[in-house]
Amino acid sequence: MAPAVSKLVSIEVNESTRVSALLQRPPSARCCFVLAHGAGAGMRHPFMAAVADDLAALGIATLRYQFPFVEKRAGRPDIPAVAQATVRAAVARARELAADLPLIAGGKSFGGRMTSQAQAAAALPGVQGLVFLGFPLHPPKEPSAARAEHLFQVRLPMLFLQGTRDTFAQMELLGPLVKRLGPRATLTLLEDADHSFHVPARSGRTDAQVRNTMLTALAAWADALIEAV
Repeated sequence: MAPAVSKLVSIEVNESTRVSALLQRPPSARCCFVLAHGAGAGMRHPFMAAVADDLAALGIATLRYQFPFVEKRAGRPDIPAVAQATVRAAVARARELAADLPLIAGGKSFGGRMTSQAQAAAALPGVQGLVFLGFPLHPPKEPSAARAEHLFQVRLPMLFLQGTRDTFAQMELLGPLVKRLGPRATLTLLEDADHSFHVPARSGRTDAQVRNTMLTALAAWADALIEAV
């Protein structure tokens, strides 16, 4: 089956800032994932495109969007206030473009963390759960759980999809954190995967196989979430 075609759309963040986005909706869509990219690459990165294609095959639409710093080709990520405003605008746009679908939101690394910070500050209208594709708990070799304190203000179900070799989240810290968050948090580990969900050849698996495992888990989590509402 050919992947659903992506449609280029625009998102107004404020009077002076607009960003681009790609809506990819399969005919059988059951929900829409408002998907933010990480700090190192935009929405057209091969990983982001592959995630959108694979989710479309699983019946999940995506609205993947740019942060302003990528649109402007700036070297550094936006400050949290700007990034969170972009998340909020993207969710509002998704509600317009896919008004008939339940929404989940989140993203890769920085994008997921900005989404959770936005939700912690003020609920994202229509969003039923958050998904983190590699939550950046701390910088490499600087273990700390301080970046996660805002998650205790999030009152939505959360899914953490994390590689066991992710240097941005030591398992000794992430596991206890998810446990402290209680039943609203779910942790799915991808054995041998790093922060980019790459696995070494010795693992006996390909990156595509790991991504399939990860996104199948995401789809099952989303289905259970939608059924529970």
